[in-house]
Amino acid sequence: MIRVTLYTKPGCHLCEIVEQVIGFVQSRRPFQFEKKNILDNPVDLARYQHEIPVICVNGQEIARHQLTAAALERALDDAA
Repeated sequence: MIRVTLYTKPGCHLCEIVEQVIGFVQSRRPFQFEKKNILDNPVDLARYQHEIPVICVNGQEIARHQLTAAALERALDDAA
């Protein structure tokens, strides 16, 4: 199954918006959703500290800072 990962941290308002987009798409299409707090992993923190939200599909980055439903759906189609 396709996995969508959202790199985030508490209090990130852009992350909340992206998570809503992911939830909307997930209500229409099946995939696994994983939310990773960058504060829990020093490697993630160093990589994404000033770049969140970061969205990956099956480990491949597809977007930073913002995401549309159409962009996520295209990435899911490409991963299928």
